[in-house]
Amino acid sequence: MTTGDCQRPIVVVIDARSERSRLRPRLEQATDRAVRAVSTADDIGSILESSADEPETDGGNDSGPATDDESTATERTALTSADEAGVSPPGAVVLELDCPGEIQTLLQRVHAETPDVPTIVAPQDGSERLATVALRAGATDYVPSERDEDPIDRIVSTIGSRDRATTDERPHRILANELPDEAFVIGEDGTYLEAKVRSESAELYRTSVDELRGSRLDDAFPDEVAAELQDCLDRALRTDEVQSVEYDAETTDGRRRFEARVVPIDERIRGRRAVVWLARDITERVERERRLRSRQDQLETLNRINAVVRQVIETLVEAPARDAIEREVCTQLVDSELYCGSWIAERTGEGRLTYRTGTGEADAYLDRVSDGIEYATDRERPVARAARTGEIQTTNHILDDETTPEPLREAARTDDVRSAIAVPITHEDATYGVLTVLASRDDAFSERERAGFRLLGETIGFTIMAVKNRQLLFADTVVELEFRIDGGDTFSFDLSEEYGCTCSLEWAGTTAGGRTFQYVTIEGLDGETVRDEADAHDSVEECRLIHDGEDQCTVEIRLAKSGVRTLVNHGATICDVVVENGVGRCLVEVSQDADIREIADALTVVYENTELVARREVDRPVRTAAERRDRILDELTDRQLTTLRLAYYGGFFDWPRESTGEDIAEAMDISPPTMHQHLRKGLKSILSEFFEGGSSTE
Repeated sequence: MTTGDCQRPIVVVIDARSERSRLRPRLEQATDRAVRAVSTADDIGSILESSADEPETDGGNDSGPATDDESTATERTALTSADEAGVSPPGAVVLELDCPGEIQTLLQRVHAETPDVPTIVAPQDGSERLATVALRAGATDYVPSERDEDPIDRIVSTIGSRDRATTDERPHRILANELPDEAFVIGEDGTYLEAKVRSESAELYRTSVDELRGSRLDDAFPDEVAAELQDCLDRALRTDEVQSVEYDAETTDGRRRFEARVVPIDERIRGRRAVVWLARDITERVERERRLRSRQDQLETLNRINAVVRQVIETLVEAPARDAIEREVCTQLVDSELYCGSWIAERTGEGRLTYRTGTGEADAYLDRVSDGIEYATDRERPVARAARTGEIQTTNHILDDETTPEPLREAARTDDVRSAIAVPITHEDATYGVLTVLASRDDAFSERERAGFRLLGETIGFTIMAVKNRQLLFADTVVELEFRIDGGDTFSFDLSEEYGCTCSLEWAGTTAGGRTFQYVTIEGLDGETVRDEADAHDSVEECRLIHDGEDQCTVEIRLAKSGVRTLVNHGATICDVVVENGVGRCLVEVSQDADIREIADALTVVYENTELVARREVDRPVRTAAERRDRILDELTDRQLTTLRLAYYGGFFDWPRESTGEDIAEAMDISPPTMHQHLRKGLKSILSEFFEGGSSTE
C-alpha cells in the first residue's frame, strides 16, 4: 500500500437532519487520515468526479484533529468544494445513516465512480433490514454502533486493509455483524456456503455450523420442507427480489417455527448465484398469535351464544309451546356455523332419557341418538350424568374416547364430530331436559364457553317454565290434580304426626334472591311450641311467628327443600295443601297439555310415597275487567272506598308522600287510627281478589 493510499481522506456521510457526526471525532483520534463529514443534502457525485484526476499528494492531514466547534462548521461543507481544497479521491466512505433507501443509493453511486474505495455502513441502530441493504448494495462492511465491540476499531481495520473484501468474504463479514437467530449464504443449488448461529441458540440445533457447510437443504430438512425452501430460494433469484417463507425445524427443544427472509446476491460466489438466508425463531410469536386467535374465537363464540340467549328470551314472548322453544334453540346454534349438530333430550317417567328434537349436518350421529343408542350402555353417558347432577358435561376427542359406544364413534367419524357438550336445562330445582351440542373441532368448549352454555341452559329452563305458567294462566279449562302424600319428611308432616294438628298452606313463593317462603296456619297447636319445633327441625332454615292464639297460629317458614316449589317450577298452580296426621293432600291445577307424569315424577323426588288419586278437568269462569272491578267495589264499605280514594288522589301512596295519614284523617274528620283501619281493610279486600284462591304451597 502506497503512502498516498494511506493519506486519502475518510468521508463520513451524515443525515441531512443531523447536527454533527458522532463518528468523526473518534475516527480522527484513531487514524492519521483526514476525516471529513458531509451531508446527504450535498452532491456526493461531484466530489468523486472532480477529484478523480487529482494527483495523489503526500500532504498528509494538514488540518489536524478538529474540535467540536470546527466539526460542526465543516459537517455542512459540500463535496463539490473538493476541487478547491485539492483533496484526493476518498480513501474510504463511511455511511452514518439509518435510512435504507439513502444507503442503497449512495453505495451504488460510490461504487460506480470509485469501485476500489472501501465502504462501511455504520448506522446508529442496526437492524436486519439495514444489513440486508448493505449486503445487496456491495458494502465492504456493516458495523452498527450498538455492538458491544467498539465500531471504530472495526471501521479502521476495514479501511486499513485498503482493498475491498472479496466477493466470498464480504457476506461473511456482514453476517457476522447481523443478529438473527440464523444467517446463511446458500448457493442456487441449495448448498450451504456459509453459516452463522447465535451462541445462545446453537445448543438447539442438532447439526453444528461446521457440519452444515457443504450440505444441502434436503440434507437438513424433510423432503417436503426442503422442496418448499428451494422454491423460495429459486423465486428470489428469478425475481431478484427479497422473499419470505415460514417453516418448521426439529431442534433439541422440539419442533420450532422459523421465518426467513431470502435476499438474492448480485455477485457470484464461487462461480454460482447465491442468496443470504436470514432466519428468526418465531415460535413464541406464533404461539402468542395462536392464543390471541383462540381468544378471539372464544369471544366470537360467546357473542354468538349470547345472541342465541337474547333470541330465546325474545322467543318467550311469542313461543306457543315448549317444542317451539327447543326447535328454535337447536336451529340457531347450528346456524351460527360454530357447531355441526344440536339436540335435546328429556327424562321420561321411568327415569330414562328420550330424544325430543334436533338439527344439524351430523345426520348419522343424530340418527343414532334418536334411535336411543346414546343411552344403550351400562355406563352413565354424559347426557344422563348432566340430567342427574345438573352440571355441564363435555366430551373432547370423541373419536378416541373408548367410553363412547362404538356405533356413536362410527357415526362421529362419518360426520366429523370431535367434541360435544351436554347442558342441563334447568330452572331452580327443576330439570326439564338436556341440550347437547356437537362440534367438528377438538377441545371446542373452553371454560368461558361453558359459562355461556350454562347461562343458555338456565335461560331455556326459565323460558319453558314461563310458557307453562302462561298457558295455565290464560286457559279456560284446566286439569285439576289431587295427590296423596304419605309420611313426608318435611316439617309439616312431622309436626302433624307428633301433635295431631292440621297444617294448611296459605301461600308460598320465591323472592328475587332465590329464597322460598311459606305461610302456614297450624290448627290445634300454639305458636310457641311450633316455633320451638321448627328451630329443632333439619328441614327448616328460618321460622317467624306471624299470629299466635291459644289453639291456632300462623308462621312464616323457609325450608331447605319444598315440594311446592318443585310443582310451581313445572308449571302447576297450587290450590290447596293440607297435612293432617302425617298424611298430605295436595290439590294443583295444570294446563291441558301439561305432562302429568313429569309433574308426578318431580313430586316423587321430594316425597317418596306420592300417589296421584284424582285427575279432573275444570272449567274456569270467564270474567271481564268490568265484572272484576264491580266485584271489588261490592266488597268495600263506603268509608273504605272514600279512604282509598282520598289516599290515592292525595298522594299518600307516592314516594315521598304528598299527604300523611293525619292529613287524610283530618279531611275525613276522623282520628288517624280509624283512618288506618279503613285503609288496611280496603286494601285487604282488593288484594284478596288477586291472591285468594291462587295460593302456592309446600
